Order: sequence, then C-alpha cells, then structure tokens
Amino acid sequence: MNKLNAKELRKSNPSNKELDSIKRNPIYLVLDRIIDTYNIGSIFRLADAIAAEKVYLCGEMEHPPSSRIHKAGVGTEAWVPWEKTKSTLSTIKKLKKEGVYIVAIEQDSASIPYSKLESKLPVALVCGNETEGLSKEVLKLSDVIVELPMMGINRSFNVWGSTAVVAYKILEQMVK
Repeated sequence: MNKLNAKELRKSNPSNKELDSIKRNPIYLVLDRIIDTYNIGSIFRLADAIAAEKVYLCGEMEHPPSSRIHKAGVGTEAWVPWEKTKSTLSTIKKLKKEGVYIVAIEQDSASIPYSKLESKLPVALVCGNETEGLSKEVLKLSDVIVELPMMGINRSFNVWGSTAVVAYKILEQMVK
C-alpha cells in the first residue's frame, strides 16, 4: 500500500479492501472522556502510525464525523477502526474478558515509570480526561498503571503525547 501525505489523507476515502490490507498490531487505545478534539485527532494519527487494532471513544466526548477531529487527525479517523462506547469501565471489562492486558496511563501512587513497563499482548492503553484523569475504578481494573517522569514545573504531559510514548515503548518490546 502506498503511504499518503497529509493532503492526500484529508481527502481519502478508503475502501474495505484497503482497510483489510493493513496488518494491525494487537494494541487498543481506550480514550476516557477526552475533552480536546486536538487530542482525539492526534490519537487517531497515533493509532494509524502504530497500526492499532482499534480505538475506543468512551463516555461523553466528541467523535467522528467532526471537522476538528478530522483536521487534527489529517483524515486518519477514516483509516483506523474505532467504536464509540458509553463507558470506559464496560469497555475495559469487555477487553479483559478477551484476554487483553490493560495499561492505564496516569499519575498515581501505584504507578510505575513507563520505562519499566513489561507489557503483554494484546494490550489496551487507557488514557484519561485532561482535567480529571482516570477514575479510581478504571485504575483498579487495570493490570498496571504507568506514568512519565515530569522533571520541570508542569505536573503532567499532554494526553496524546503520553499515549504515544507508551505505545512506542510497547512497539519496541514487540520487535525484540
């Protein structure tokens, strides 16, 4: 398959044959009530970049079709399988029943540095609301909680950026 640039992606309308030809990695991205459409679109771009199996958009949040998500995601939302669900908790429970390892990305007293993550496949990365983070119930259901070190004055990193760092850590482990 030919790679598309941003201009081509924004105008693309993939066929089922094209979508089926993409070899997906056993990685799911679970978005919990993300507020900023820039973050949502950027996570679709990330999902395409890592050939994620699926993106779950959980709870109250915008979803495609959305011109703002489309702009930030440069059209990748058309290329990535996604599903809108009512609840992050029910989505995680469903994935766990299917044998998916749940990694929450959150600052918490139980978290470990992302660099120490030893993930299992298939894996779901759960990222939370920019203001409230992930709920205690979601954290309890997770197999592991990871966070990125913050060495400056800011307490947290952008949600899509944090998810990207952890996703590429998992990809790195897959190729070993």
